Amino acid sequence: MAKVKMKTNRSAKKRFKITAKGKIKRWRAGGSHYNTKKAKDRKRRLRKPTLVNSGWEDKVRGLLKE
Repeated sequence: MAKVKMKTNRSAKKRFKITAKGKIKRWRAGGSHYNTKKAKDRKRRLRKPTLVNSGWEDKVRGLLKE
């Protein structure tokens, strides 16, 4: 009998992407509302994606089942 397959966490699949070199890309939090009080350089920074911290990479990979 076949083993049960692990399911990918669907919310993680929508939030993270794997780059060509195998790193995990994420989008920054805090840019969707209450933007009038934020500085424009901060808002510009929030638009750009960044990489997942190395300490969290294993946990995120576990959710993505990569």
